[in-house]
Amino acid sequence: MQFAPELLERLRRARHIAAFTGAGVSAESGIPTFRDAQTGLWANYRAEDLATPEAFRRDPSTVWNWYAWRRDLMRAVKPNPGHLAIAALERLVPRVTVITQNVDGLHLQAGSSDVIELHGNIWHNLCANCGRPAAEAELDAGTPPACPHC
Repeated sequence: MQFAPELLERLRRARHIAAFTGAGVSAESGIPTFRDAQTGLWANYRAEDLATPEAFRRDPSTVWNWYAWRRDLMRAVKPNPGHLAIAALERLVPRVTVITQNVDGLHLQAGSSDVIELHGNIWHNLCANCGRPAAEAELDAGTPPACPHC
């Protein structure tokens, strides 16, 4: 990873950097954004129907299958140069915190160690009743799995 000399010097003097990312950083990896007017996920769907706890309570199978479809889209994607550049900052700065709106886990795959996922992680599902994690093997399409704890 090459950085401009002036930027490199500033980075070396920094003690803590926060990087805030959203859909744009993962779009290059092939993950559709939500808000693009033509191709964004919200161009075809209403967030209220698919991405809220209320939507899940109303129609758990539809919401579950929508998330399964999104996970299928993300299964083969890899971190892109943007994710890798942010991870590379950890070799230059004592502390780097990544704050992301993305749920794809690509910052962690790229090697970033301090990642705050504001909207969660699509690979880590929790029971809507008790909040305990669901096993990853249960993340396939179909009916949401029964919680072994409830």
